[in-house]
Amino acid sequence: MNKLFYFIAFILLTTVFSCTQSKPYTIYLAGDSTMAEKKADKRPETGWGEHLKDFLSEKVTVANHAKNGRSSKSFVTEGRWDSIMGLLQPGDYVFIQFGHNDEKVKREDRYSSPEDFYTNLCGFVDDVRSKEATPVLLTPVMRRRFDENGQFYDTHGQYPEMTRKAASDKEATLIDMHQLSEELIIEYGEEKSKELFLIAEPGVWENYPNGRDDNTHFNDKGATEMARLAAYAIKESDLAIRKDITIEK
Repeated sequence: MNKLFYFIAFILLTTVFSCTQSKPYTIYLAGDSTMAEKKADKRPETGWGEHLKDFLSEKVTVANHAKNGRSSKSFVTEGRWDSIMGLLQPGDYVFIQFGHNDEKVKREDRYSSPEDFYTNLCGFVDDVRSKEATPVLLTPVMRRRFDENGQFYDTHGQYPEMTRKAASDKEATLIDMHQLSEELIIEYGEEKSKELFLIAEPGVWENYPNGRDDNTHFNDKGATEMARLAAYAIKESDLAIRKDITIEK
């Protein structure tokens, strides 16, 4: 009798767990212009967050709240973080990627010292967990920078490391887009890596008749490749959503 009871209980628990895992859920994106959705008059500029859904199963919704020019500071002061918190449901995820604008000392509305940046990220993690949702911290994607000798170099200072520290200290999942995008840009090389960014000669793109030489923001190809890197990282993580990644490495 006891064996039968435990067997039935096991089946019920397994069924409940399976149903819970199969429920639709939302991934909220909190970040800056490298992640954000773009307007038609800015195309082909594309945020990598726009293509994350391309690598996820249909039951997953991606809600892109990233916005051009925002930092971990201004995202809060403008009420954008509260907007996500008001929508967040148990079982959802929040992907948090800042750093590009936090470093801008001359912009008081955006600037966060590395120490304040760390504190902001830790606060984000706590807020998400208070909603029974899962926070994921992402280091900022790389800008395309090569010196006169053709050597790649970084421009983000302490901010990527502060993101890694926050993830470690709060035991949150980290997706190291900083490292992954660096490896990709170096693999492409100084000249070919232009194919990933908003770079073109005059007359190529309707929205940029005078050409464009933007080594920070991505075109559609670059955004797709960055989203692919994020998807691979999710698949290799211990996040439950790895089962909903639709690509194989």
